[in-house]
Amino acid sequence: MKMLSFALLVSLSASVVQAETLTLSPTEITEWKAVQARVESRDIVPARARIGGVIQELTISEGDLVTAGQQLGLVKDDKIAFQIAALDAQLAAFAAQLKTAEAEFARGETLVSQGVVTRQRLAQLSTDVEVTRNQIAATEAQRAVLTQQETEGAVVAPADGRVLTVPASRGSVIMPGEPVATIGSGGFFLRLAVPERFAGELEAGAEIRLATGGEEAAGRLAKVYPQIDNGRVIADVEVDKLDTAFVNARILVEVPIGSRMALLAPLEAVVNRHGVDFMSVEDHNGDVVERTVILGAVQDGKNAGLVEVISGVVAGDKVVRP
Repeated sequence: MKMLSFALLVSLSASVVQAETLTLSPTEITEWKAVQARVESRDIVPARARIGGVIQELTISEGDLVTAGQQLGLVKDDKIAFQIAALDAQLAAFAAQLKTAEAEFARGETLVSQGVVTRQRLAQLSTDVEVTRNQIAATEAQRAVLTQQETEGAVVAPADGRVLTVPASRGSVIMPGEPVATIGSGGFFLRLAVPERFAGELEAGAEIRLATGGEEAAGRLAKVYPQIDNGRVIADVEVDKLDTAFVNARILVEVPIGSRMALLAPLEAVVNRHGVDFMSVEDHNGDVVERTVILGAVQDGKNAGLVEVISGVVAGDKVVRP
């Protein structure tokens, strides 16, 4: 029994001697501040009706993806069809007048050669032919204008993007220039507002941490606006694979606002018992003692695997790693 106790004591002593220690020293860490950011589109472009009338077709709804030039709806004004019919009647009348004028002119040329009609009368008949032809050309131009207006009843998407709002409805009356739909285009980004006391700490290109869909992601601070708005600095964040299903949705992000010194210890050196954290530390005599500690945030990046120790140890203490 004595030999067994001695062997056990020797093995415990060897484990203590072989235990690795880490001397705590202040380490510079990044200070993060959690703020709310909103998903926004770079451009908000309205798809407007170019003519007034009644909306006969509306092929999109909120949330649809559209491409530039895609037809979103159709506005029809019945008065345009009546005006085109009236011009067609005028063209038919002018065509009959032109036929008569040309016949009179041809007869006048024959009579001039026979000396029955003066050349002055012939010139007047020639003028009547030209006037009628010009009236036909002017009426055809007016008809082309109306035809173009009729084709402008198609409401098309001005750019690629997602439909945000559709304020109009099928069967409603709309005036020229009124928006039929609002489209968010040009890509999506996060816009955040940080208290102005942190303005000097924000730098373009800084890494931003955020959580989307329950997963952590990283972004880049793309632009910091110089104008302070209601005591806050406005900044834009670019994020790869940003969820754009909901525009103006709020996402919690963490922004770097500076750095500070902290004591970092290996996370594996912390033991939790009954909700209390303990850490083994060598005292001045070389004995290993347990101290109650209060922990801060677990670090990542270059300090991955370390945790901030707020109290319970001081700089210079030797932490025993298991």
